[in-house]
Amino acid sequence: MKRLISICVALTAVLQLSAQKNELVYKSYTKDVAKQDTAITMVYCHKDKIAIENQMNLDGIQTIKGLAKETRFVDYDNQTFARQLEYEDGETFLAKTDFKTLDLKPVEENVEVGGFKCKKYTTSINSNSIEIWMTEDLNMNATPMIQFAGLKGVMVRFVRNGNSILELASVNKLRTKTKADCVPSHSAKEVTFKEMDNIERENMVITTKIFEDERVHWGDTTKISGDIPLDSVVHFAGGTIVLKKVRLESLPEHYQIFAELTTKSSGDAYDRTGSVFIIPTEKEKSLYDALTKGIDAVPYFTSSKGAKYQAMCLTDDFMPVVELIRFFTPFGVGYFNDRLNIDGLEWEEDVFYKQEVTDLAKLLRGEVLVGVFIGNYDGGGHKVSLDLKAYPGDYVGGESKLENQWLLPIFNTCNVMEMAGQNYPHFFDTDSLTIEFDVPEGVKNIRLRYITTGHGGWGGGDEFNPKVNEVFIDGKKVLVYTPWRSDCARYREWNPVSGNFWNGVSSSDLSRSGWCPGTATQPVYVNLDGLTAGKHTLKVAIPQGQAEGGSFSAWSVSGVLIGEKE
Repeated sequence: MKRLISICVALTAVLQLSAQKNELVYKSYTKDVAKQDTAITMVYCHKDKIAIENQMNLDGIQTIKGLAKETRFVDYDNQTFARQLEYEDGETFLAKTDFKTLDLKPVEENVEVGGFKCKKYTTSINSNSIEIWMTEDLNMNATPMIQFAGLKGVMVRFVRNGNSILELASVNKLRTKTKADCVPSHSAKEVTFKEMDNIERENMVITTKIFEDERVHWGDTTKISGDIPLDSVVHFAGGTIVLKKVRLESLPEHYQIFAELTTKSSGDAYDRTGSVFIIPTEKEKSLYDALTKGIDAVPYFTSSKGAKYQAMCLTDDFMPVVELIRFFTPFGVGYFNDRLNIDGLEWEEDVFYKQEVTDLAKLLRGEVLVGVFIGNYDGGGHKVSLDLKAYPGDYVGGESKLENQWLLPIFNTCNVMEMAGQNYPHFFDTDSLTIEFDVPEGVKNIRLRYITTGHGGWGGGDEFNPKVNEVFIDGKKVLVYTPWRSDCARYREWNPVSGNFWNGVSSSDLSRSGWCPGTATQPVYVNLDGLTAGKHTLKVAIPQGQAEGGSFSAWSVSGVLIGEKE
């Protein structure tokens, strides 16, 4: 009899031990959605320790660069949880912390869910309603969500806002994992959770550094003939252009691409027109010819007054530069911060501009000439840093599919070679900007990416007077738009040496034609539905104000056609 009791006790112990060596399979889905990919979460349990892994059904599929294997760990005995990232090169990072027993009371008990008797809990997280069902039938603790490790038992179901569901699909005997797989790596580098988030982002985001604290100032021109060596920085137009040839990856179309620019004064106190641009080289001639051979090396058109306007329009053998960001420096940020103290204002150290340029992705691959222009005659000038960053929208990698994107830069009157003889765009008082272009067969969904800013910095100048822009295609008006910024006072902290008037208003506060000191100008998009294959004419008309004495108005406009190939 004693022997029988001993056998029963031993068998019970074995059963309890095996019950704590389980593999839990969780499935995630959206309620009432018929067709969807089901996400799988695996929870590997070894007594009081569990490891959590997401399975993404990516077998045989190339994943994005920088994707780590993520494992989350819960140690119920020591009341800790951890997150581990393991990269292909073997580098491993670990963040861990204690967890506390959650102060949640069950709202229902003995609820039948998935064949288990459960307790139901409810809470709210960041305005999301949360429902959780936990069971103690399995004589263990386990959860696929480490933030709920403080609840006793095994999570059977989790519902957010009534429709996002994660639920236990099966409980299997643990076969492929051992106790060692349920604890973090001893060789992992321990970091904080914030540091780990930064590491994860930095590895998945593809960053190309173009310029770092590069000075754009008068008096610094590089003497060069022929091609620019890869990754070399050169200075043109008296030093007001910095240019670099970089090699950019061809990325899958799900990546979003952003240009990130930081500027600060290095001695120049004024608000200046700036442009981040690329130089297309598909045609026989490009702006690079003008930079190395002189402005007369590129095509020009002549206004009705007889003035030449170089490198501004598409021709059979020339393509204008493409703007990534049209920006404006503030009044002396950084360099002049100690010149003036105003109660309630703390001057910023620099200006940061970030703009999405995904719609220009086809031009941002392979060897690309990237430049920054800031118009100034100052020996100190400005310092600029520029990165191109690509953020993945999916875990899947693979080849670029941008061959279906069609791009055609057709005009840019922002005279980036201002200090090397390129004329100011002040022809709109007597002439429209007129360009002929061809649309190939099979191109559809065409739109115009249009950037416009008005200049003329006196009371009667177009900088301070709203002027309507009209764009015509084949004589048909497709855009009527008045660029105007009335929020410039918002950026006072970036303008330490802006003039202050008797009435308390600063000159940087004044409304302007599509820009403010310290801001970037956003593109306007014009849908050109129905634009057919063949030759077309585009015209831009602006009622530019008349010159007064030595002052004149000018308009910097740029346009790129974007479409899809069938």
